[in-house]
Amino acid sequence: MSLSSRDLPTIRRIPISLVAIRPAKLFDLPDIMRIEHQSFREQYPRGVFLMFLENNPETFLVAEYNGKVIGYVMGYLKPDFEGHVMSIAVDPVYRGNGIGKMLMIAVIDKLIKLGARYIGLEVRVSNERAIKLYERLGFKKLKRIISYYSDGEDAYYMVLPAEEWGRRN
Repeated sequence: MSLSSRDLPTIRRIPISLVAIRPAKLFDLPDIMRIEHQSFREQYPRGVFLMFLENNPETFLVAEYNGKVIGYVMGYLKPDFEGHVMSIAVDPVYRGNGIGKMLMIAVIDKLIKLGARYIGLEVRVSNERAIKLYERLGFKKLKRIISYYSDGEDAYYMVLPAEEWGRRN
């Protein structure tokens, strides 16, 4: 089944200065789960989000506009001091406003302040829009992971060294 243009969400332009990035809270979970389901073929179960809220409160962030959560990012610091971005998504209605970039900058800054020497993430090889954003932020493709996703699609493992982030910002 293909989508017609009327099935696609209408992009809503908003003033980015009115978007706030803040730590996620338990009451944000319904909105986070809605965005997750609208954004990914494979979704994390609610328990993963609850675990992140408990274990990574500084690096589980939401973007809020007019009191509504319109995006989120989940990051964490591994024992080897790799910061890792586990998931990022923006409500389809609000994509194209720079919210994903805001979320990425915020989580990168927090992970580096916590001691990350570099930030890593996986991204679908077909997700050209996300890859371009990550490359603009300084991430480099380190390797291709064959059949990373359950549907068999490959992923790129991308890395941003902390010193590269420091030079850019």
